[in-house]
Amino acid sequence: MKTEELRLNIEKALDEIRPFLQSDGGDISLLAIENDTLVKVQLEGACVGCSVNQMTLKSGVEMTIKKYAPQIEQVINIEN
Repeated sequence: MKTEELRLNIEKALDEIRPFLQSDGGDISLLAIENDTLVKVQLEGACVGCSVNQMTLKSGVEMTIKKYAPQIEQVINIEN
């Protein structure tokens, strides 16, 4: 998968997740894709400092991204 195609797939995954985050007053942005295996995102709004954001990141975000881009091994949240 080419890098541009990978980015588009990850954006599709984030578009699938975004309505759930927005319903809680939060959002998510794609910051970077490194070595086509690591995705860096930034949780925003109400998601910042939320006690469940690590669970949301692992179970929701990472799982959804891997569905669209199986070669992704890890998704990490970069704090402001």
